Amino acid sequence: MLRRRGRRLPGMQPRFRSTSRFDAVLCDVDGCLVDEAGGPLPLEKLGRIAAHNRLALDAEDRPIVTLCTGRPEPFAECLARVIGNPLLPIVCENGAWLHDPTDNAYLLDPAVTAEDLAAVAALEGWVRRELGSAGVSIQPGKTASVSLYHPDAELLEAFKPRLRDAADGHGWPFRVSGTWSYINCDLRKVSKATGIARLLALTGIEAARCAGIGDTAHDLQIAESVAWFGVPHNRDPILDDAADRIAAAPGVDGVIELLAHLGPPVP
Repeated sequence: MLRRRGRRLPGMQPRFRSTSRFDAVLCDVDGCLVDEAGGPLPLEKLGRIAAHNRLALDAEDRPIVTLCTGRPEPFAECLARVIGNPLLPIVCENGAWLHDPTDNAYLLDPAVTAEDLAAVAALEGWVRRELGSAGVSIQPGKTASVSLYHPDAELLEAFKPRLRDAADGHGWPFRVSGTWSYINCDLRKVSKATGIARLLALTGIEAARCAGIGDTAHDLQIAESVAWFGVPHNRDPILDDAADRIAAAPGVDGVIELLAHLGPPVP
């Protein structure tokens, strides 16, 4: 295949092409495939998505499900293996990283500089000093962003203004936002949208042949980057206007329902 590590050569053929409307489904993780609050992985249901992906690879009659998540790369890479995606890159850390399973390449967005990574380290230090005594912890595994957790989601939410003020006061280039259970501090220059753009450039797949699935405001960036967007029933209502379909079921059951809608049926 005409490609280099981390780059698509001009004129290369799409890495995957199905006979269905779409070649890829870019799916969020927390709230869509797993419970953000923890607990056992729904392996039986994830196995159905893996069976879907096996059929996609063998029969080329349906899109491959890949991941577009704020989760750290190691977690996302593991989950990509669980759902049987050995072909398409995954978007991690809200766009900062791609992992390409075809050559095990770990691809940091080239726009991220040494100064940006120094700001990440500085923010981590500030959080430990200023918020650690309140029980705020930093999610391990991220290298180009910072995610904060506290078991009391309302208390955590109250720290957002302090985080924004600290970032502005120190000149740290972060976007401060939230999920159901975390505060994410991401570099402003990267996002799920920039990660998807890199994935498409790397694979030669067109946005017009991509679908997306998400459940929180972050996932509006998925919706804006693909041709069709679905949400599980447990979505943030802010997504409703962007959604082409709202599943009747929540979580991974909703994802399976959406995949079945796109067709063919999920095994």
